[in-house]
Amino acid sequence: MGSAATRAAVDAAVEAIASARATRGTTWARLAELLGKPPVWTVAALQGQHPLDAAELAVIAEELGIAPEVLAPLQRHPTRGALDSSVPTDPTVYRLYEVLAVYGPAIKELIHEQFGDGIMSAINFRLDVSRRPDPGGDRVVITLDGKFLPYQW
Repeated sequence: MGSAATRAAVDAAVEAIASARATRGTTWARLAELLGKPPVWTVAALQGQHPLDAAELAVIAEELGIAPEVLAPLQRHPTRGALDSSVPTDPTVYRLYEVLAVYGPAIKELIHEQFGDGIMSAINFRLDVSRRPDPGGDRVVITLDGKFLPYQW
């Protein structure tokens, strides 16, 4: 299966999940609980950004009433981070892009000042999204928690 065909199969699986979730009223939290995985990982996996193993695929297929062969493309190792355009157009995703465009260089400088020459891992990584009540309007709290990896010479 070529890359365009693979992407189409993954897109079809992702769409089947979205449709089944809407029809059944199944939450991401419920799916994460069934998989025993963090919610953010679960959503990313079910959007084609992490591979599912056979047992995970079976759990999702049963919960959502989707034929396992429809979800099978989600078992492949994905091309991660692929957006449809270089600048995202979805308002929520764009705002995250904007945050990194504005604050990314400052974050990089602070990482180097506090840790030395290196990067934050996106592989040994945790991410959490939570809601914090605030009198001026509820706040979105996004925590990026990555292991520091020093450059080695």
